[in-house]
Amino acid sequence: MKCTNKKNIGLLLSLCILLFSGCAKEQEEVSFSNAYDIYGTSSEYQLITNTDTSLQDTVSFFASDLCVSDGNDIGTESTSSQVAKASGVFNLDTKEVTYAQNIYQRIYPASTTKILTAYVALKHGNLEDIYTVSENATNQASDSSICHLKTGDNLTLRQLLYGLMMRSGNDAAIAIAEGVSGSVEEFINLMNQEAAALGAVHSHFVNPNGLHDEEHYTTVYDLYLMFQAAIENETFMELIQTTTYTAAYTDAAGMPVEQTWIPTNRYLLGAETIPTGITVLGGKTGTTNAAGYCLVLLSQNASNQPIVSIVMKADCRSNLYYYMNELLFGFTNNS
Repeated sequence: MKCTNKKNIGLLLSLCILLFSGCAKEQEEVSFSNAYDIYGTSSEYQLITNTDTSLQDTVSFFASDLCVSDGNDIGTESTSSQVAKASGVFNLDTKEVTYAQNIYQRIYPASTTKILTAYVALKHGNLEDIYTVSENATNQASDSSICHLKTGDNLTLRQLLYGLMMRSGNDAAIAIAEGVSGSVEEFINLMNQEAAALGAVHSHFVNPNGLHDEEHYTTVYDLYLMFQAAIENETFMELIQTTTYTAAYTDAAGMPVEQTWIPTNRYLLGAETIPTGITVLGGKTGTTNAAGYCLVLLSQNASNQPIVSIVMKADCRSNLYYYMNELLFGFTNNS
């Protein structure tokens, strides 16, 4: 039983009859085989009353599992927020934004882009497929972050993902894009589609590695959305938590090659002191001149609640970790 105003419905039906009698004079009938079920959807979302209670616990809202913020800064007066452009702390258990600094402001992501690259590759690729590294992939600037891949090398997608996330290899990023989608351009289209589907609508990507481009940007909040989606994948979690990985593959001549990679995340390397009560699980770093020093981090607080903390455009590496420690210490507990 749907509770509606019968008088209003009658008026609307009359109006519709008048409209369609004028617009379809030469047609004997008008078919609406795919008509929108206004009653079903309106009652489902409780816009009108429906006595059928079976739907009450089945409706899924887009933001039901997200930390939502009005965009106002939170807690910045008690931290060294001046050392970075934007940052945020997100409690995935309580769905709260416990710290916020410019979380909707446009920023350059640098290699934190590779979070989305890995997410797309894991969703659309096969981990055991073997990709041949192209000349395009190995054509990187001398100061570029690379895995030292060579043209003609043959690696599985799984191996390339370790090179992507641990060593932040720009060569691995291109090899992944070409392997998964056939071209970098098609892979970038997938990146932007998947980002939009996750709600990261204030982001735009033009490459899979994060090299600087004016049209390649995101926000702290969008990074949180993409990272939260990525960590739901078991393989992604392995990628960001691994402290050493050896890739054994073959080169263009079929000869064996072996490389051992360690992460760029200084917490995983034991090079930074972690605040008491915090367990750092993993994350992704990023650095360019335009983006500054960046870190997206997953940790657990003393209550074992999963926490995502993000610092973007810190002015130096030491301040990046100093500021991140302030956030971990003061804003990761459920209050």
